Amino acid sequence: MSSDLRERARHLARDGYVAAVVALADMGTSPMTTVLAIELEKAGIPTLLISAPPGDGLARHVAYFRAGHLCICNLDIYQASTVDEITRQVEENIGYMIDALTLPGHEIDQCAAIDSLLDTQPQWDLNDALKLVQGLEKNGDAAPGRYLEVLMNQCEALSIGDGLPFIPPTEARVARMATFCPYPPTEVLIPEAGPSGKDITVRDVMVNAVMAGCEPEYLPVVIATFQAMRNPAFNFQQSITTSYNGGNLVLVSGPIARELRIHSGQGCLGPGFRANATIGRAVNLTLLNVCRAYPGKADLGCLGSPVEFTYCFAESVEHSPWPGINAEHFDEQTSTVYLLKAEPPTDVVDFLSRTAAGLLETLIDSATHLGRMNAYIPGRILIVLTPDHAQMLTQDGWDKPRLRQYLFERIHNPRASVEGRGLVPVRPASFGALDPVPATRSPGDIDLVVAGGRGGHSAIIASWGLYSDAVVQPVRLPDGRNARSILDFQ
Repeated sequence: MSSDLRERARHLARDGYVAAVVALADMGTSPMTTVLAIELEKAGIPTLLISAPPGDGLARHVAYFRAGHLCICNLDIYQASTVDEITRQVEENIGYMIDALTLPGHEIDQCAAIDSLLDTQPQWDLNDALKLVQGLEKNGDAAPGRYLEVLMNQCEALSIGDGLPFIPPTEARVARMATFCPYPPTEVLIPEAGPSGKDITVRDVMVNAVMAGCEPEYLPVVIATFQAMRNPAFNFQQSITTSYNGGNLVLVSGPIARELRIHSGQGCLGPGFRANATIGRAVNLTLLNVCRAYPGKADLGCLGSPVEFTYCFAESVEHSPWPGINAEHFDEQTSTVYLLKAEPPTDVVDFLSRTAAGLLETLIDSATHLGRMNAYIPGRILIVLTPDHAQMLTQDGWDKPRLRQYLFERIHNPRASVEGRGLVPVRPASFGALDPVPATRSPGDIDLVVAGGRGGHSAIIASWGLYSDAVVQPVRLPDGRNARSILDFQ
Protein backbone atom coordinates (compact mmCIF):
# COMPACT_ATOMS: atom_id res chain seq x y z
CA MET A 1 0.00 0.00 0.00
CA SER A 2 1.16 3.55 -0.72
CA SER A 3 0.51 4.51 2.90
CA ASP A 4 2.96 1.84 4.10
CA LEU A 5 5.68 3.11 1.77
CA ARG A 6 5.00 6.69 2.89
CA GLU A 7 5.56 5.71 6.51
CA ARG A 8 8.71 3.76 5.58
CA ALA A 9 10.16 6.85 3.86
CA ARG A 10 9.37 9.04 6.87
CA HIS A 11 11.04 6.48 9.13
CA LEU A 12 14.21 6.56 7.01
CA ALA A 13 14.21 10.37 7.10
CA ARG A 14 13.92 10.31 10.89
CA ASP A 15 16.89 7.93 10.98
CA GLY A 16 19.02 10.54 9.23
CA TYR A 17 19.48 9.13 5.73
CA VAL A 18 20.67 11.86 3.34
CA ALA A 19 20.41 10.15 -0.08
CA ALA A 20 18.89 7.04 -1.62
CA VAL A 21 19.17 4.90 -4.73
CA VAL A 22 16.07 2.78 -5.34
CA ALA A 23 16.39 -0.21 -7.65
CA LEU A 24 15.09 -1.88 -9.65
CA ALA A 25 11.93 -0.65 -11.41
CA ASP A 26 12.00 -3.32 -14.08
CA MET A 27 8.88 -5.49 -13.71
CA GLY A 28 5.43 -5.50 -12.09
CA THR A 29 6.90 -4.12 -8.88
CA SER A 30 7.76 -0.88 -10.72
CA PRO A 31 4.73 1.10 -9.43
CA MET A 32 5.51 0.51 -5.78
CA THR A 33 9.27 0.92 -6.32
CA THR A 34 8.52 4.29 -7.92
CA VAL A 35 6.11 5.29 -5.15
CA LEU A 36 8.85 4.57 -2.59
CA ALA A 37 11.25 6.84 -4.50
CA ILE A 38 8.61 9.59 -4.64
CA GLU A 39 7.89 9.30 -0.92
CA LEU A 40 11.63 9.44 -0.09
CA GLU A 41 11.86 12.67 -2.08
CA LYS A 42 8.82 14.09 -0.26
CA ALA A 43 10.46 13.17 3.04
CA GLY A 44 13.49 15.30 2.10
CA ILE A 45 15.86 12.54 0.96
CA PRO A 46 17.37 13.12 -2.53
CA THR A 47 16.54 9.95 -4.45
CA LEU A 48 17.51 8.31 -7.73
CA LEU A 49 15.30 5.58 -9.20
CA ILE A 50 17.00 3.06 -11.49
CA SER A 51 14.69 1.44 -14.04
CA ALA A 52 15.00 -1.14 -16.80
CA PRO A 53 12.74 -2.74 -19.43
CA PRO A 54 10.01 -3.71 -19.41
CA GLY A 55 9.16 -1.65 -16.32
CA ASP A 56 10.92 1.58 -17.28
CA GLY A 57 7.96 3.13 -19.09
CA LEU A 58 5.62 2.13 -16.30
CA ALA A 59 7.91 3.75 -13.73
CA ARG A 60 7.91 7.01 -15.70
CA HIS A 61 4.11 6.98 -15.94
CA VAL A 62 3.73 6.42 -12.21
CA ALA A 63 6.18 9.24 -11.47
CA TYR A 64 4.38 11.53 -13.92
CA PHE A 65 0.93 10.81 -12.51
CA ARG A 66 1.83 10.89 -8.84
CA ALA A 67 4.53 13.55 -8.62
CA GLY A 68 5.13 15.16 -12.02
CA HIS A 69 8.89 14.75 -11.65
CA LEU A 70 11.53 12.29 -10.41
CA CYS A 71 15.15 11.52 -11.21
CA ILE A 72 15.07 8.23 -13.13
CA CYS A 73 18.03 6.53 -14.75
CA ASN A 74 17.09 3.83 -17.24
CA LEU A 75 19.49 0.98 -17.96
CA ASP A 76 18.72 -1.12 -21.02
CA ILE A 77 19.20 -4.55 -19.49
CA TYR A 78 17.33 -7.83 -19.62
CA GLN A 79 17.67 -11.38 -18.33
CA ALA A 80 20.61 -12.27 -20.56
CA SER A 81 22.63 -9.04 -20.05
CA THR A 82 26.25 -9.55 -19.01
CA VAL A 83 28.02 -7.85 -16.11
CA ASP A 84 30.23 -6.00 -18.60
CA GLU A 85 27.20 -4.62 -20.47
CA ILE A 86 25.62 -3.39 -17.27
CA THR A 87 28.89 -1.88 -16.02
CA ARG A 88 29.34 0.02 -19.28
CA GLN A 89 25.87 1.58 -19.00
CA VAL A 90 26.44 2.55 -15.37
CA GLU A 91 29.69 4.27 -16.33
CA GLU A 92 27.91 6.14 -19.15
CA ASN A 93 25.24 7.40 -16.74
CA ILE A 94 27.33 8.02 -13.62
CA GLY A 95 27.27 11.79 -14.13
CA TYR A 96 23.47 11.85 -14.18
CA MET A 97 23.34 9.60 -11.11
CA ILE A 98 25.59 11.89 -9.10
CA ASP A 99 23.69 15.02 -10.22
CA ALA A 100 20.40 13.41 -9.16
CA LEU A 101 21.70 12.96 -5.62
CA THR A 102 23.77 16.13 -5.18
CA LEU A 103 22.32 19.03 -7.16
CA PRO A 104 20.51 21.65 -5.05
CA GLY A 105 16.75 21.88 -5.36
CA HIS A 106 16.68 24.86 -7.70
CA GLU A 107 18.97 23.06 -10.18
CA ILE A 108 17.35 19.64 -10.12
CA ASP A 109 14.31 20.45 -12.29
CA GLN A 110 15.86 19.51 -15.63
CA CYS A 111 17.30 16.32 -14.18
CA ALA A 112 13.92 15.29 -12.75
CA ALA A 113 11.63 16.45 -15.58
CA ILE A 114 9.19 13.89 -17.02
CA ASP A 115 7.29 14.62 -20.21
CA SER A 116 3.58 13.91 -20.55
CA LEU A 117 3.35 10.27 -21.56
CA LEU A 118 -0.27 9.18 -21.46
CA ASP A 119 -2.63 11.90 -20.26
CA THR A 120 -2.39 15.48 -21.48
CA GLN A 121 -3.96 16.35 -18.12
CA PRO A 122 -2.38 14.56 -15.15
CA GLN A 123 -5.58 15.02 -13.16
CA TRP A 124 -7.94 13.89 -15.94
CA ASP A 125 -11.23 12.99 -14.28
CA LEU A 126 -14.19 10.92 -15.40
CA ASN A 127 -16.34 14.00 -14.87
CA ASP A 128 -14.58 15.41 -17.94
CA ALA A 129 -16.08 12.53 -19.94
CA LEU A 130 -19.55 13.42 -18.66
CA LYS A 131 -19.10 17.05 -19.74
CA LEU A 132 -17.75 15.95 -23.11
CA VAL A 133 -20.77 13.73 -23.73
CA GLN A 134 -23.23 16.45 -22.73
CA GLY A 135 -21.57 18.96 -25.03
CA LEU A 136 -21.55 16.56 -27.98
CA GLU A 137 -25.21 15.66 -27.43
CA LYS A 138 -26.23 19.31 -27.50
CA ASN A 139 -24.14 20.14 -30.57
CA GLY A 140 -24.64 16.92 -32.56
CA ASP A 141 -25.63 17.06 -36.22
CA ALA A 142 -28.87 15.74 -37.69
CA ALA A 143 -27.66 12.13 -37.96
CA PRO A 144 -28.85 10.23 -34.86
CA GLY A 145 -25.92 9.21 -32.67
CA ARG A 146 -23.38 10.98 -34.89
CA TYR A 147 -21.68 12.37 -31.79
CA LEU A 148 -20.81 8.81 -30.70
CA GLU A 149 -18.18 8.59 -33.42
CA VAL A 150 -16.72 11.92 -32.32
CA LEU A 151 -16.73 10.73 -28.72
CA MET A 152 -14.95 7.49 -29.60
CA ASN A 153 -12.29 9.35 -31.57
CA GLN A 154 -11.66 11.81 -28.76
CA CYS A 155 -11.53 9.06 -26.14
CA GLU A 156 -9.14 7.02 -28.27
CA ALA A 157 -6.83 10.02 -28.48
CA LEU A 158 -6.95 10.33 -24.67
CA SER A 159 -6.45 6.57 -24.07
CA ILE A 160 -9.87 6.27 -22.47
CA GLY A 161 -11.78 2.99 -22.72
CA ASP A 162 -10.83 -0.48 -23.94
CA GLY A 163 -10.99 0.11 -27.68
CA LEU A 164 -14.59 -1.06 -28.06
CA PRO A 165 -17.62 1.22 -28.37
CA PHE A 166 -19.13 2.13 -25.03
CA ILE A 167 -22.30 3.69 -23.63
CA PRO A 168 -21.79 7.44 -23.11
CA PRO A 169 -21.88 8.04 -19.32
CA THR A 170 -24.38 10.88 -19.13
CA GLU A 171 -25.53 12.21 -15.76
CA ALA A 172 -28.97 10.67 -16.36
CA ARG A 173 -27.46 7.23 -16.97
CA VAL A 174 -25.21 7.49 -13.92
CA ALA A 175 -28.23 8.53 -11.84
CA ARG A 176 -30.12 5.47 -13.10
CA MET A 177 -27.14 3.26 -12.18
CA ALA A 178 -27.39 4.63 -8.65
CA THR A 179 -30.85 3.09 -8.16
CA PHE A 180 -29.15 -0.12 -7.01
CA CYS A 181 -26.37 1.64 -5.11
CA PRO A 182 -27.00 2.43 -1.44
CA TYR A 183 -23.34 3.35 -0.99
CA PRO A 184 -22.27 7.04 -0.90
CA PRO A 185 -20.81 8.02 -4.31
CA THR A 186 -17.72 9.42 -2.61
CA GLU A 187 -16.95 6.22 -0.69
CA VAL A 188 -13.42 5.05 -1.47
CA LEU A 189 -13.24 1.41 -2.55
CA ILE A 190 -9.47 1.33 -3.18
CA PRO A 191 -7.20 4.20 -2.10
CA GLU A 192 -4.31 5.57 -4.20
CA ALA A 193 -4.86 2.94 -6.86
CA GLY A 194 -2.42 1.97 -9.57
CA PRO A 195 -0.19 4.24 -11.67
CA SER A 196 -2.45 7.30 -11.31
CA GLY A 197 -2.54 7.12 -7.51
CA LYS A 198 -6.20 8.20 -7.59
CA ASP A 199 -8.79 6.74 -5.25
CA ILE A 200 -11.34 4.42 -6.86
CA THR A 201 -14.70 5.66 -5.60
CA VAL A 202 -18.20 4.27 -5.87
CA ARG A 203 -19.01 7.01 -8.39
CA ASP A 204 -16.06 5.96 -10.55
CA VAL A 205 -17.41 2.42 -10.62
CA MET A 206 -20.91 3.66 -11.50
CA VAL A 207 -19.57 5.70 -14.43
CA ASN A 208 -17.56 2.79 -15.79
CA ALA A 209 -20.47 0.40 -15.28
CA VAL A 210 -22.52 2.68 -17.52
CA MET A 211 -19.74 2.70 -20.12
CA ALA A 212 -19.56 -1.10 -19.98
CA GLY A 213 -23.29 -1.48 -20.65
CA CYS A 214 -24.31 -2.79 -17.22
CA GLU A 215 -27.88 -2.81 -16.04
CA PRO A 216 -28.19 -0.95 -12.70
CA GLU A 217 -28.88 -4.16 -10.79
CA TYR A 218 -25.46 -5.51 -11.80
CA LEU A 219 -23.69 -2.77 -9.84
CA PRO A 220 -23.60 -4.52 -6.42
CA VAL A 221 -21.62 -7.39 -7.97
CA VAL A 222 -19.14 -4.95 -9.54
CA ILE A 223 -18.73 -3.15 -6.21
CA ALA A 224 -18.25 -6.48 -4.41
CA THR A 225 -15.45 -7.25 -6.89
CA PHE A 226 -13.61 -4.06 -5.94
CA GLN A 227 -14.15 -4.83 -2.27
CA ALA A 228 -12.45 -8.17 -2.97
CA MET A 229 -9.63 -6.40 -4.82
CA ARG A 230 -8.93 -4.30 -1.75
CA ASN A 231 -8.15 -7.44 0.26
CA PRO A 232 -4.33 -7.54 0.71
CA ALA A 233 -4.36 -11.21 -0.33
CA PHE A 234 -5.14 -10.13 -3.91
CA ASN A 235 -2.02 -7.90 -4.25
CA PHE A 236 -3.96 -5.25 -6.18
CA GLN A 237 -1.24 -2.69 -6.84
CA GLN A 238 1.07 -5.13 -8.59
CA SER A 239 -1.66 -7.21 -10.19
CA ILE A 240 -3.03 -4.43 -12.40
CA THR A 241 0.29 -3.69 -14.14
CA THR A 242 2.03 -7.08 -14.16
CA SER A 243 3.62 -8.48 -17.33
CA TYR A 244 1.49 -11.61 -16.80
CA ASN A 245 -0.94 -12.25 -19.65
CA GLY A 246 -4.02 -12.76 -17.50
CA GLY A 247 -7.20 -11.07 -16.37
CA ASN A 248 -9.43 -10.51 -13.35
CA LEU A 249 -11.68 -13.55 -13.14
CA VAL A 250 -15.05 -12.81 -11.49
CA LEU A 251 -16.95 -16.00 -10.59
CA VAL A 252 -20.36 -15.38 -9.01
CA SER A 253 -22.08 -18.02 -6.88
CA GLY A 254 -25.44 -18.01 -5.13
CA PRO A 255 -29.00 -16.70 -5.53
CA ILE A 256 -27.99 -13.26 -6.85
CA ALA A 257 -26.15 -14.88 -9.77
CA ARG A 258 -29.41 -16.52 -10.79
CA GLU A 259 -31.45 -13.34 -10.23
CA LEU A 260 -29.13 -11.38 -12.52
CA ARG A 261 -29.01 -14.17 -15.10
CA ILE A 262 -25.23 -14.36 -14.93
CA HIS A 263 -24.81 -17.29 -17.27
CA SER A 264 -23.39 -20.56 -15.97
CA GLY A 265 -24.33 -22.92 -18.78
CA GLN A 266 -23.39 -23.57 -22.39
CA GLY A 267 -20.82 -21.03 -23.59
CA CYS A 268 -20.68 -19.14 -20.27
CA LEU A 269 -17.10 -17.94 -20.89
CA GLY A 270 -17.92 -16.67 -24.37
CA PRO A 271 -20.01 -13.92 -25.97
CA GLY A 272 -23.76 -13.47 -25.94
CA PHE A 273 -24.58 -12.94 -22.27
CA ARG A 274 -24.99 -9.35 -21.19
CA ALA A 275 -24.45 -9.78 -17.46
CA ASN A 276 -21.27 -11.81 -17.93
CA ALA A 277 -19.88 -9.47 -20.57
CA THR A 278 -20.64 -6.15 -18.89
CA ILE A 279 -19.84 -6.99 -15.26
CA GLY A 280 -16.35 -8.14 -16.20
CA ARG A 281 -15.93 -5.23 -18.58
CA ALA A 282 -16.94 -2.68 -15.92
CA VAL A 283 -14.17 -3.96 -13.66
CA ASN A 284 -11.53 -3.62 -16.35
CA LEU A 285 -12.74 -0.25 -17.65
CA THR A 286 -12.40 1.14 -14.12
CA LEU A 287 -8.80 -0.02 -13.95
CA LEU A 288 -8.06 1.58 -17.33
CA ASN A 289 -9.86 4.86 -16.80
CA VAL A 290 -9.20 5.56 -13.12
CA CYS A 291 -5.94 3.76 -12.37
CA ARG A 292 -4.63 4.53 -15.90
CA ALA A 293 -3.19 1.01 -16.12
CA TYR A 294 -3.27 1.33 -19.88
CA PRO A 295 -1.87 -1.44 -22.13
CA GLY A 296 1.42 -0.69 -23.83
CA LYS A 297 1.90 2.45 -21.75
CA ALA A 298 1.30 2.01 -18.02
CA ASP A 299 0.71 -1.74 -18.01
CA LEU A 300 3.43 -4.33 -18.57
CA GLY A 301 1.32 -7.13 -20.07
CA CYS A 302 3.74 -8.71 -22.56
CA LEU A 303 1.01 -9.89 -24.93
CA GLY A 304 -2.15 -8.97 -23.08
CA SER A 305 -5.15 -11.26 -23.30
CA PRO A 306 -8.77 -11.31 -24.45
CA VAL A 307 -9.74 -11.98 -20.80
CA GLU A 308 -8.68 -8.40 -20.04
CA PHE A 309 -11.84 -7.22 -21.81
CA THR A 310 -14.11 -9.27 -19.56
CA TYR A 311 -13.82 -12.46 -17.50
CA CYS A 312 -17.04 -13.24 -15.68
CA PHE A 313 -19.34 -16.24 -15.32
CA ALA A 314 -21.47 -17.99 -12.71
CA GLU A 315 -21.25 -21.36 -11.02
CA SER A 316 -23.87 -23.88 -12.17
CA VAL A 317 -25.15 -25.00 -8.79
CA GLU A 318 -28.09 -26.85 -10.34
CA HIS A 319 -25.71 -29.16 -12.22
CA SER A 320 -23.16 -29.54 -9.44
CA PRO A 321 -23.11 -32.61 -7.19
CA TRP A 322 -21.13 -30.64 -4.60
CA PRO A 323 -21.64 -27.48 -2.51
CA GLY A 324 -20.89 -24.25 -4.38
CA ILE A 325 -18.10 -21.86 -3.47
CA ASN A 326 -20.60 -19.63 -1.67
CA ALA A 327 -21.81 -22.52 0.49
CA GLU A 328 -18.26 -23.69 1.21
CA HIS A 329 -17.29 -20.27 2.57
CA PHE A 330 -20.64 -19.03 3.91
CA ASP A 331 -24.00 -20.69 3.17
CA GLU A 332 -26.26 -21.44 0.21
CA GLN A 333 -28.28 -18.23 0.61
CA THR A 334 -25.21 -15.97 0.58
CA SER A 335 -24.05 -14.79 -2.83
CA THR A 336 -20.33 -14.41 -3.37
CA VAL A 337 -17.77 -13.11 -5.82
CA TYR A 338 -14.69 -15.30 -6.27
CA LEU A 339 -11.91 -13.05 -7.58
CA LEU A 340 -8.71 -14.47 -9.08
CA LYS A 341 -5.92 -12.95 -11.13
CA ALA A 342 -5.87 -15.73 -13.68
CA GLU A 343 -4.71 -16.93 -17.05
CA PRO A 344 -7.21 -17.63 -19.84
CA PRO A 345 -8.89 -21.04 -19.62
CA THR A 346 -6.86 -24.04 -20.77
CA ASP A 347 -9.13 -26.46 -22.60
CA VAL A 348 -9.23 -29.96 -21.11
CA VAL A 349 -10.73 -32.23 -23.74
CA ASP A 350 -11.73 -35.75 -22.74
CA PHE A 351 -14.59 -37.47 -24.58
CA LEU A 352 -13.11 -40.97 -24.35
CA SER A 353 -12.39 -41.73 -20.69
CA ARG A 354 -15.01 -44.09 -19.31
CA THR A 355 -13.92 -43.85 -15.69
CA ALA A 356 -13.03 -41.13 -13.20
CA ALA A 357 -9.46 -42.44 -13.09
CA GLY A 358 -8.93 -41.72 -16.79
CA LEU A 359 -10.49 -38.28 -16.56
CA LEU A 360 -8.35 -37.40 -13.54
CA GLU A 361 -5.19 -38.30 -15.46
CA THR A 362 -6.24 -35.87 -18.20
CA LEU A 363 -6.93 -33.10 -15.66
CA ILE A 364 -3.61 -33.65 -13.90
CA ASP A 365 -1.64 -33.55 -17.15
CA SER A 366 -3.36 -30.27 -18.12
CA ALA A 367 -2.84 -28.53 -14.78
CA THR A 368 0.83 -27.60 -14.99
CA HIS A 369 3.66 -27.33 -17.49
CA LEU A 370 7.00 -25.53 -17.69
CA GLY A 371 5.54 -22.40 -19.26
CA ARG A 372 2.92 -21.88 -16.56
CA MET A 373 3.40 -19.69 -13.48
CA ASN A 374 2.52 -22.49 -11.06
CA ALA A 375 5.61 -24.48 -12.05
CA TYR A 376 7.64 -21.85 -10.14
CA ILE A 377 5.12 -20.12 -7.91
CA PRO A 378 2.69 -22.70 -6.52
CA GLY A 379 -0.76 -21.23 -6.10
CA ARG A 380 -4.44 -21.43 -6.79
CA ILE A 381 -5.91 -23.60 -9.56
CA LEU A 382 -9.57 -23.35 -10.53
CA ILE A 383 -10.90 -26.47 -12.25
CA VAL A 384 -14.11 -25.82 -14.19
CA LEU A 385 -15.89 -29.08 -14.89
CA THR A 386 -18.67 -29.60 -17.37
CA PRO A 387 -21.76 -31.39 -16.00
CA ASP A 388 -20.73 -34.62 -17.77
CA HIS A 389 -17.26 -34.64 -16.23
CA ALA A 390 -18.63 -33.76 -12.80
CA GLN A 391 -21.10 -36.63 -13.07
CA MET A 392 -18.32 -39.10 -13.95
CA LEU A 393 -16.37 -38.08 -10.85
CA THR A 394 -19.28 -38.17 -8.44
CA GLN A 395 -20.50 -41.53 -9.74
CA ASP A 396 -17.14 -42.97 -8.70
CA GLY A 397 -17.55 -41.52 -5.23
CA TRP A 398 -15.34 -38.45 -5.49
CA ASP A 399 -16.23 -35.45 -3.32
CA LYS A 400 -14.39 -32.13 -3.18
CA PRO A 401 -12.10 -32.86 -0.17
CA ARG A 402 -10.96 -36.18 -1.63
CA LEU A 403 -10.43 -34.66 -5.09
CA ARG A 404 -8.40 -31.80 -3.67
CA GLN A 405 -6.08 -34.12 -1.78
CA TYR A 406 -5.64 -36.47 -4.74
CA LEU A 407 -4.92 -33.65 -7.20
CA PHE A 408 -2.58 -31.82 -4.83
CA GLU A 409 -0.41 -34.92 -4.53
CA ARG A 410 -0.17 -35.38 -8.31
CA ILE A 411 -0.10 -31.92 -9.94
CA HIS A 412 3.64 -31.28 -9.88
CA ASN A 413 6.84 -30.99 -11.93
CA PRO A 414 10.20 -32.79 -11.62
CA ARG A 415 12.63 -30.48 -9.82
CA ALA A 416 15.30 -30.94 -12.52
CA SER A 417 12.90 -29.65 -15.18
CA VAL A 418 12.05 -26.39 -13.38
CA GLU A 419 15.52 -25.40 -12.18
CA GLY A 420 17.09 -22.50 -14.07
CA ARG A 421 14.11 -21.61 -16.25
CA GLY A 422 10.80 -19.77 -16.01
CA LEU A 423 11.19 -17.15 -13.27
CA VAL A 424 12.64 -16.84 -9.80
CA PRO A 425 10.63 -19.32 -7.73
CA VAL A 426 8.51 -18.26 -4.78
CA ARG A 427 7.75 -21.43 -2.87
CA PRO A 428 6.97 -22.35 0.73
CA ALA A 429 10.13 -23.10 2.70
CA SER A 430 8.88 -26.64 3.23
CA PHE A 431 9.14 -27.25 -0.53
CA GLY A 432 12.92 -26.74 -0.47
CA ALA A 433 13.84 -30.41 -0.77
CA LEU A 434 10.74 -31.77 -2.47
CA ASP A 435 11.08 -33.60 -5.75
CA PRO A 436 8.79 -33.40 -7.66
CA VAL A 437 7.74 -29.84 -6.82
CA PRO A 438 3.99 -29.31 -6.23
CA ALA A 439 2.18 -26.71 -8.33
CA THR A 440 -0.13 -25.83 -5.43
CA ARG A 441 0.69 -25.01 -1.81
CA SER A 442 -1.94 -27.26 -0.25
CA PRO A 443 -5.12 -29.16 -1.19
CA GLY A 444 -7.04 -25.98 -0.37
CA ASP A 445 -5.45 -24.27 -3.39
CA ILE A 446 -7.56 -26.40 -5.71
CA ASP A 447 -11.06 -25.03 -6.31
CA LEU A 448 -13.65 -27.05 -8.22
CA VAL A 449 -16.78 -25.66 -9.83
CA VAL A 450 -19.29 -26.92 -12.35
CA ALA A 451 -20.20 -24.72 -15.32
CA GLY A 452 -20.76 -24.91 -19.05
CA GLY A 453 -22.79 -27.28 -21.19
CA ARG A 454 -22.89 -31.01 -21.71
CA GLY A 455 -19.82 -32.52 -23.32
CA GLY A 456 -16.15 -33.24 -22.83
CA HIS A 457 -14.51 -29.81 -22.71
CA SER A 458 -13.68 -28.77 -19.15
CA ALA A 459 -11.04 -26.15 -18.26
CA ILE A 460 -8.08 -25.46 -16.02
CA ILE A 461 -7.69 -21.84 -14.93
CA ALA A 462 -4.39 -21.31 -13.14
CA SER A 463 -3.55 -18.18 -11.19
CA TRP A 464 -0.85 -15.55 -11.45
CA GLY A 465 0.09 -16.51 -7.89
CA LEU A 466 2.78 -13.86 -7.24
CA TYR A 467 1.88 -13.02 -3.64
CA SER A 468 -1.68 -13.04 -4.96
CA ASP A 469 -4.48 -15.37 -3.95
CA ALA A 470 -8.16 -15.88 -4.67
CA VAL A 471 -10.53 -13.79 -2.57
CA VAL A 472 -14.12 -14.86 -1.84
CA GLN A 473 -16.20 -11.76 -1.10
CA PRO A 474 -19.87 -11.87 -0.06
CA VAL A 475 -22.19 -9.45 -1.83
CA ARG A 476 -22.90 -7.20 1.15
CA LEU A 477 -25.10 -4.25 2.04
CA PRO A 478 -23.50 -1.08 3.46
CA ASP A 479 -24.46 -2.13 7.00
CA GLY A 480 -22.38 -5.30 6.64
CA ARG A 481 -25.25 -7.75 6.20
CA ASN A 482 -24.96 -10.30 3.41
CA ALA A 483 -27.56 -9.54 0.76
CA ARG A 484 -30.12 -12.28 0.18
CA SER A 485 -31.55 -10.71 -3.00
CA ILE A 486 -30.49 -8.04 -5.43
CA LEU A 487 -33.69 -6.20 -4.46
CA ASP A 488 -32.11 -5.55 -1.05
CA PHE A 489 -30.00 -2.88 -2.78
CA GLN A 490 -32.86 -0.78 -4.14
